[in-house]
Amino acid sequence: MILLVTGGGRGIGAATARLAADRGYAVCVNYRSDRRAAETVVADIVGSGGRAVAVQADVSVESEVEGLFRAVDAQLGRLTALVNNAGILERQARVEALDAARITRVLATNVVGAFICAREAVGRMSTARGGPGGSIVNVSSRAAILGSPGEYVDYAASKAALDALTTGLAKEVAAEGIRVNGVRAGIIDTDIHASGGEPGRVQRLGPTLPMQRGGSAMEVARAILWLLSDDASYTTASFIDVAGGR
Repeated sequence: MILLVTGGGRGIGAATARLAADRGYAVCVNYRSDRRAAETVVADIVGSGGRAVAVQADVSVESEVEGLFRAVDAQLGRLTALVNNAGILERQARVEALDAARITRVLATNVVGAFICAREAVGRMSTARGGPGGSIVNVSSRAAILGSPGEYVDYAASKAALDALTTGLAKEVAAEGIRVNGVRAGIIDTDIHASGGEPGRVQRLGPTLPMQRGGSAMEVARAILWLLSDDASYTTASFIDVAGGR
């Protein structure tokens, strides 16, 4: 079992990579810029007896995605699982304050990157192309449903597009041995909130949720690993909300 986790150096991606390795996957930990974080995840996996490599690539750049998948082919073997986790957001702002450059940056990583990674994965997994089948999990957000008003409507829109990719691709490749599902994360304690200008966002919003707390990256990772696994063998075009009732 060979897994690629995009944005695998931190947060949900790192938790997913570590948990997958514990369950027998060889893991490619993709990163854009934080080499040290990705190499730390790899070192942890290798130190525990697993197989892992770190590969740099910006998923918003098509040629870099193609190079990333070739690196997986060469260093680990034929891909059987993909977690489209790489995602960005920018500082909290209302729609009236957004410009085209910001929106384009968010969509390039969160939507275009996921499409191109999915394309490369399907080409390797599809039984119609001689592949073994496989599983893709797209890491979405409850923002796709809730809209994230006053904060990140552009991010929410990107995740709604990712949900559409999940549903449409799942139905395209269901007869080719590939399952495609999504996990919609809620208020999760990761570094992404600092990117939006509010490092304490989880502490602010956690007590307002039905479960009265934010979630952990590992709680999301467990849902991702279930969808990747044979325990979810009859599950495709589906979503798990890991959001504490939000």
